[in-house]
Amino acid sequence: MAPFGCWGLPVALLTLLCCPGSGEEVFEIYMDPKQVVVKYGESQKINCSTSCPQPEAGGLETTLSKELLHEEAQWKQFLVSNVSQDTVLHCYFTCCGKQVTKTANVSVFYPPEEVLLTLQPTYVSLGGSFTIECRVPDVAPLEKLTLTLLHGNRTLHKKTFEGATAGLQEALTTHNTTAHREDGNHNFSCKAELNLQSLGQSSIWKVSEPQMLEVHVPKPDNQMVIIITVVSMLLFLFVTSVLLCFVFGQQWHQRRRGVYGVQAAWRSLRRAYRVQAA
Repeated sequence: MAPFGCWGLPVALLTLLCCPGSGEEVFEIYMDPKQVVVKYGESQKINCSTSCPQPEAGGLETTLSKELLHEEAQWKQFLVSNVSQDTVLHCYFTCCGKQVTKTANVSVFYPPEEVLLTLQPTYVSLGGSFTIECRVPDVAPLEKLTLTLLHGNRTLHKKTFEGATAGLQEALTTHNTTAHREDGNHNFSCKAELNLQSLGQSSIWKVSEPQMLEVHVPKPDNQMVIIITVVSMLLFLFVTSVLLCFVFGQQWHQRRRGVYGVQAAWRSLRRAYRVQAA
């Protein structure tokens, strides 16, 4: 028997399994994770594998820095480092002279780690204007960020950034309003929420440090208070004196009428007596 005679049949079967025809693809490529979401500047492990039993070659094509960590016949594990922008990864394997590639998109995010709220000015008179400004120095992707200005639990203003370009950017929103008496009773704050659910991740949010607005309520002028008080007292005295004069005048008039009536009656009696005597 030939030295390699015992291997002839398995090799032939393997050849038929791998390469049944010159134009037919009979193996697949797998990537894990299928959707790569990485924080800005960090690293990510990528697994490339194939259903081909004996691939002739395989690897990962990318513009990022990469390092081969582990490998076996049907899989390879890479580490891509310093991911700073959205890009594409390509896993490939060659089997029986045919190369197949699998592609995965890389999405970079940077959470709102710093949320800054400013009130301009922080001291305002009742009814005066002031501006609320919220700023996030670095965030990505900006189009998935929402900034919400709050007064206590009440929403004052909300801003989204749909259509913003990719990459690490600053987010800013402002809101102009007027001071009310109750504005000094609750803190102002800003909530920044990065919604990554469409990328298979949960939302990330952070709230700014609360800021208090001091509302000045003007007090009435003391001199004006004194003038109003004096005028009110004089008016009261005038009305009182008019009423007293009216009352006393009526009483005096009634007394005068009473005296004249007695005298008239006396004169009538005297005349009557004289007539009788005559």
